Amino acid sequence: MKFMTPQINLYVENLDESRKFYEKLGFKLKFTAEIDGEATHHELVLDGFVLGIATKDSARKVHGLNPGKNEGCEIVLWTEDADLAIKYLSENGVTVVSQPHDFLNLRAGYVQDPDGNPIHIVCKKEN
Repeated sequence: MKFMTPQINLYVENLDESRKFYEKLGFKLKFTAEIDGEATHHELVLDGFVLGIATKDSARKVHGLNPGKNEGCEIVLWTEDADLAIKYLSENGVTVVSQPHDFLNLRAGYVQDPDGNPIHIVCKKEN
């Protein structure tokens, strides 16, 4: 048995709002699934990483799942300047949950997507 092509799927309340949020981060729409003519799932790609976003309603109806608020994982986005990235996101209406700070040899902060999923913005510290 061989497993391949991993991706993360997040269950969201508002598919369009979440797609727009991730597009602001540089993700590009790759695929949209529809049920009865309504978009229920998008796959977005950034630098080879595939992120799926699907409506919580479709997860319940199609798969019998009961998704709640996800705080058990985070999406990590590397950047050249965490301070500038957090400033840009804040100026564009994204909720900042942790201002840029130093740890180890890194500089990082956190924002959250419209459903409260944490996005870790990180870069290597300049020496």
